[in-house]
Amino acid sequence: MFKKLSLLSVVLSTLTLSTANATNVYPLNGNNVVGEEHVYKTDPNGTTTLEYVAAEYHLGLSNMIEANPNVDPIVPTKGVSLIVPTKLILPRTVHEGIVINSAEMRLYYFRGNTVEVYPVGIGQLGKDTPLRWVTKVERKKAGPTWTPTAKMRAEYAAQGEYLPAVVPAGPDNPMGLYAMYIGKLYAIHGTNADFGIGLRVSHGCVRLRNNDNEELFHKVAVGTRVEFINEPIKYSKEPNGDIYIEVHQPLSRTLSEFEDVDANVPFNFTQDQLEFFEDPNIDKEILERALKERSGRPVLLNPPKI
Repeated sequence: MFKKLSLLSVVLSTLTLSTANATNVYPLNGNNVVGEEHVYKTDPNGTTTLEYVAAEYHLGLSNMIEANPNVDPIVPTKGVSLIVPTKLILPRTVHEGIVINSAEMRLYYFRGNTVEVYPVGIGQLGKDTPLRWVTKVERKKAGPTWTPTAKMRAEYAAQGEYLPAVVPAGPDNPMGLYAMYIGKLYAIHGTNADFGIGLRVSHGCVRLRNNDNEELFHKVAVGTRVEFINEPIKYSKEPNGDIYIEVHQPLSRTLSEFEDVDANVPFNFTQDQLEFFEDPNIDKEILERALKERSGRPVLLNPPKI
């Protein structure tokens, strides 16, 4: 059995104290675990919110909530140290083009010998972003217009808000200032709101903060491969022998799961995951804790023994 003190020392060694925003570009050097975590110390007299820190570090609100479960996500925090989860495990799929992992609400853009990581907002329950799909960027448009469907207009009208047949391009457009159309029905685009990144807020499209979206728009070419995955559990056996797991809360599949905010959504383990769990080098106590806590942070499953 591993000593708890040993585990604590390993965790603390991965944290870097910082008050400056971190890059979202990571080198591809043969490792699947990239980046390093930071600690953001909030001003004891300030009004820092989790959303503010998330935006500074290219994270979604859900990433910050998972890593800081005891911090109120709405009420500004004063004089606390926030864990900034900028260390992560790359998704277990083809490292090419764009990969969107809806479960962790991150978009990966593999470019040369680097990967760029952006937080995204995804579709609401019942208006889901695709979960398992390979497609491509069909076209790009600066200054997109938005044509709400008849169903969308009816939904808004029922709430007393009446949408025009076409929303013109501009800063008030819900799609933001740039859009990349993927497949025939979906788009990666910006937003006219200051919230929603890292949340289930869209009608199925992938939403980015405007600065992130503009940056990505100018880098991605038409024809770029796009893959959607839904992997709340990521894991890796690193070249140096370290074994890591990163666990996120699975996406709610029913209204009851969505509304019960205090309950953990059950996992549907794959055969590959079950085989990984049986590795004799894994500390099962640490594994069980990671699956329960779902911190969205890489956890070392085989720390050195004392």
